[in-house]
Amino acid sequence: MHSTLRHVTRAGAVAALAGGVVLLATAPAAAHVTITPTVTAADSYTVLTVSVPHGCDGSSTTKVAIQIPDLINAVTPTINQGWTVEKVMAELDPPITDGHGNELTERVAEVVYTAKTPLPEGHRDVFELSLKLPDAAGEELIFPAIQTCEQGEAAWAQVPEAGQDSHELDYPAPAFVVTAATEDGDHGSGEGSDDGDSGEATTASSTTESGPNSLLGWIGLIFGLLGFIAGALALQRTRKAA
Repeated sequence: MHSTLRHVTRAGAVAALAGGVVLLATAPAAAHVTITPTVTAADSYTVLTVSVPHGCDGSSTTKVAIQIPDLINAVTPTINQGWTVEKVMAELDPPITDGHGNELTERVAEVVYTAKTPLPEGHRDVFELSLKLPDAAGEELIFPAIQTCEQGEAAWAQVPEAGQDSHELDYPAPAFVVTAATEDGDHGSGEGSDDGDSGEATTASSTTESGPNSLLGWIGLIFGLLGFIAGALALQRTRKAA
């Protein structure tokens, strides 16, 4: 009986492991092109990371065109050594005035990365875009991305209907929701926000070294010294008594 149970258990484990391997093997084919912001607060600077995890049904990727929402006017794309990059401009009619008082007659409508050498299937790459988010808390920003391959293309441009989960779509457009600005007025600074985080970490570390933990260390040292002295005196008295 026990032997039979052991065989059943082992068989189940092997089956589960095999199933897991199959899922892992097929996972990349189901992975989507995604976009991840460093900051989502309204009216803040952020860096968006666009991830391309695979090709088009096994074909290598040659170009990725990222469309920019109408609420965003200026974009600074990060150079990727394996790709050339181009900003496609669109006319603004009427022109608008930016936060620095400059008149803008055109905006960045699309950022196009073209591969110097096609990105092979099974390999991942990322593209970074620096920009300022609009003062529009609660607004969903959608960045349709057209992935062109040596054979075919994948248009990551599907938008879910109300109540629909984007994961139900075959080619969902990369998107995220703008959140409310922080109460202290700190809207973040995109790439600079990373420096701010490391600065806070350094400050916290310095405080720890010179704060309560340091005081407790000195107190412990003093008590340890007193204990050593008391022990030495007791030993001396014992020897005299002997």
